[in-house]
Amino acid sequence: MSRIINYFFIRIYTLFLRPRFAHLGKGAHIGWKALRLEGLQYISVGDKTFIASGVQLTAWDSHNGNRYNPSITIGNYCAIRENCHITAINSIAIGNHLLTGTNVLITDNSHGQSIREHMSLPFTERPLYSKGPVTIGNHVWLGNNVCVMPGVTIGDGAIIGANSVVTHNIPAYAVAAGIPAKVIKQL
Repeated sequence: MSRIINYFFIRIYTLFLRPRFAHLGKGAHIGWKALRLEGLQYISVGDKTFIASGVQLTAWDSHNGNRYNPSITIGNYCAIRENCHITAINSIAIGNHLLTGTNVLITDNSHGQSIREHMSLPFTERPLYSKGPVTIGNHVWLGNNVCVMPGVTIGDGAIIGANSVVTHNIPAYAVAAGIPAKVIKQL
């Protein structure tokens, strides 16, 4: 019975959110209830993609008087699991068939640079800063608690082990793990 009720809430919630997105594909669903949704007009989600409950999708076009041009594109048939956080001021492009574990962070920005001028400010007053866009290929699997940092490209078919922090590019069909993530197997 609870599954039926949950399914009903997901359908209604998705219908409510649909007009706020730049694009929400056919058969795409947003789980009841998202933790935070900001800048949905800059976010496109492909067909048959499921974004679970507790997710944060944030595309920031301004912060503390600074202007940004954000874009988040999520492909078809993706499964973004519970409590994931995807945030952009620049660009995040995710291919088709992405599978994430829970608690995954994908970000193209941070609160300020690692310079004294920014570090002496409270983090809420620091200008948002991007080292570059994030690109995640097709058929990628991100384990639980993975962090994908700014300026990173993850190639098609890559697998990133749980609790890894991706700070550098990962080639296609590689298995990577660790902090920072390193390729441990190339297929």
